Order: sequence, then C-alpha cells, then structure tokens
Amino acid sequence: MEILQTILIILSFLSIAFLMFLRKIPAIIALPLMAITIPLFAGVSFNDIIKYVIGEGTLKLNAAYTIAMFGSMLSVILQKTGVAESFIKKGAELSGDNPWLIAVLMLTLIILLFSTLGGLGAIIMVATIVLPIMASVGIGPLTTVGIFLFGLSIGGTLNVGNWAVYRDVMKLNQDQILSFALIIFCVTFIIAIIYITFQLYKDGVELKLKRIFFRSVLAFVIIGGGIFIFNYLLPIEIKNGLIWGYSTLLTGIYYLTALVIVLLFITAVIRAVMGLNENKTDVHWISYFTPIIPLLLILMFSFDFIAAFVVGLLYAFIVTYKKKRLNLFIRSIFEGGGIVMPAVILMFGIGMLLVAIMGPKDYAGTWPVLKLLKPLLEIIVPVNGFSYVIIFAFAAPLALYRGPLNVWGMGYGIAAVFLASGLNPAAVMGLLLSVGQIQGISDPTNTHNVWLANEMRVDVQKVLWNTLPYTWIAAIIGLLFSAYLFM
Repeated sequence: MEILQTILIILSFLSIAFLMFLRKIPAIIALPLMAITIPLFAGVSFNDIIKYVIGEGTLKLNAAYTIAMFGSMLSVILQKTGVAESFIKKGAELSGDNPWLIAVLMLTLIILLFSTLGGLGAIIMVATIVLPIMASVGIGPLTTVGIFLFGLSIGGTLNVGNWAVYRDVMKLNQDQILSFALIIFCVTFIIAIIYITFQLYKDGVELKLKRIFFRSVLAFVIIGGGIFIFNYLLPIEIKNGLIWGYSTLLTGIYYLTALVIVLLFITAVIRAVMGLNENKTDVHWISYFTPIIPLLLILMFSFDFIAAFVVGLLYAFIVTYKKKRLNLFIRSIFEGGGIVMPAVILMFGIGMLLVAIMGPKDYAGTWPVLKLLKPLLEIIVPVNGFSYVIIFAFAAPLALYRGPLNVWGMGYGIAAVFLASGLNPAAVMGLLLSVGQIQGISDPTNTHNVWLANEMRVDVQKVLWNTLPYTWIAAIIGLLFSAYLFM
C-alpha cells in the first residue's frame, strides 16, 4: 500500500510539473493543486488538508509577501517621482560615447536600481530609457536585451526582499544569506563583463582590449574588496570588540555611514520645508540615495526588512516633496500593493506546498507525506559535495520553462523535499541562488524576457540560446562554491 501511495505522489508531482513545463496550467494554479493532491494520496484526511495545508499554508510565508509588498511600494514611488528615470539619464550623460563603458555603466545602474526595484512595471519604466541609450551607441538589440537581463538578475540577487523565503522557510540567518549572495553577485558580474565584451565584438564595435582588461580587473578588485570587508572584516573585527587596526577603521565606517544617512534626511527635510522642490522639473541629486538607504540599513545596521523599506518610503516622500505630493505617495502605496499581488498569491501556493510536503508544526506524529518520501529521497539526495555539483550542474537547465528548479515554478517545492530529506538548508539556498541565474536571465517564460525581446524586436528563444552558455557557467561556479561552503 505504501509503495502505491509513493508512486501516486510522485506521479502527481511529475504530471502537474510537466503540465506547468508545457505551460498548460500556470504556477498560480499548479502549486495549490499539487499541495492538495500530494497529501490526499498520502492518506491525509480532507479535514487536515483544509486545516493545515490550506489554512496554515497560506500564512506560512506571511513575512515574505509582506516584505514584497513594502518593496513594491518603494518601487512604485521611485517610478512616479522620476527618481529612477533621472538616475539612468545622469549615468548616460557621464558615460560619453564609449559603447563598452556605457554598457558596463548601464549594467551597474540596473544592478543598483533592481537591488530595490521589482516587478514588470519597474522593468518597463527603466528599460524604456536604458534600451534606447544602449542602442544609440551601436550596441546590438540582442546584446542590449542580454545586458539588461544580467543587470536585472544580479540586482535581484542583492534585493533583500528576495531573501525572505530563505530566512523564513530555511531558517537561515542574514549572514549566511548575505555571504553567498555576495559570491553569486561577484561571479555573475564578472561573467556579465565577459558577455558584454564578447557580444560587442560580435556587434562590430571597436574595442580597446587593454583598457577593458584593466577596467575589468579594477571592477573585480572593488567587488572582491567589498566582499572581504562586508563578509569577513565587519563581522569578525567588530564582534570581537578590537580597538585598534581594522576594527577602528570599520567602526568609523559604521558611524560615518550613519552620519551620512542622518544628514541626507536633514537636507531632505530642509528642502521640503523651504519648498525648494516646487519649481524643479528634475529631481535633486540626494534623491539618488533612495534605493541605497534601505540596503545600507539592512546590511550594515541589521535593520528589520520592513522597517528598512518604511525608512526608504519616508525618505523618498520627503526628498521629492511638493504640494499635493501626499496624494501621489498614497496612490503609490495602493498601487505598489496591487502590483505585487500576483507574486503574493503565488507565495500562498508555495506556502501550501511547503506544508503539504513538510507538514505543519503542531501535527501529532509524523506527517504522512514525509514518512512516505523520506526513504526514497535518502537514496537520491546528494550525499557529498561532488555528487551535489554533478547532479545539479547537469540539472541546472531544469530552471527553465517553470521547471522543477525554477523558484517561481516548482523550485520551492523541490527545496521542501530536499529539506525534508535532511539536506543542509544552506546548500538548498546555494542551489536555488546558483541555478536562479539561468532562470532570471535566460528563461523565455519570464514576462520581462518576453517584453524586452518584443521591444527590441528579437526572438525570445534567441535570447535564451544567446545567454544560456554564460548563465550555465555562472550556475556551475555557484554550485562549486556552495558545495565547498555547505556540503
């Protein structure tokens, strides 16, 4: 009987995943459907499915989707006040007429913006400015789309709102998430530089390779230095309470950063009170710190996620204040919540599926699904770093087309299975962040991939094949780091 139940669970899992892979049913329906059928085949009573899977499951990721809502609100107010648009334009003005430099600068600006921004609306808003700038200096349409997607995905890696699931579901602390996110950021940024250089060469742009090499090395040193400071010196030196040497310097950086944030707020308030923004058509330069402040508060001062976004919202309101701006602010709050609702509903399904597989906290005894699947998973789950890398390196393209490793498809369901089998939660996070680069950049089922390809009049499948070699390499390197650190 147990063998038959296990087979039915697997068939249910695979068949629904396959239908999602073929785009016959959307993830927003497939995940709840799977969450109901799996425990049903495992022998869970209908009352328990209603009470635990649906009742508790929809609330399981409450912290994650609340953070997503506040992040979306900040995203909308940045768009409506013109801060994001002005940010991009200023960057283009500073770059001159150097295609490689413009491409790298646009990549950097996109990364910075989407460390806070999110949603198709924000992507369209930024893209309508960035795409013409890159096209105007001779960057090909396919390359332009690829650069934007790299920036979008790399920025998403550092978007603290995207970390909530790892924290709430996998119970990882912020230091663990930040450490690996910085590694993936560094790896993918370097690969993006290689992508830009090679693609511009294919587009017929004249390149000065010596200058490019030194600038790339400089970028690598800056990123590597940032990882070393934030990941090693800050937590070790300051936690140990050392007085001299690096500790003094780094403590000074903390206080200096706090002082800068306070001064920015004071300046913004003074400008608002004096009405200095009233007759200005463009935003003041201090507005450009809006997407940076929440990230600094979280990374350097361990602010709560929601509190940091609230501070960002208040700063955005004050720094762009004009008469009747309160109405715009309120509309941004409502619109921001509305934009993120599809993601919130998808998180309902993810939470239900997590409970369906792993079981509720207060369930008496062993959850039937877990009891049936655990013996099977113990056979196929990676047992060491070598098998971890080999299995997931070959399976990485399953992140495409809402496949089993796609975090917005079946990815979190698979993660729940691995967690239930005893795989290190940090290794599961490393897997999802690594293969997530394939999903975020190359997946033709992403709404932003479809829109960008249509805007630049290229086939979305060409974007897939153009970027996949690079994103697959990034995923494999990420898996190697994950195996070294967590297995």
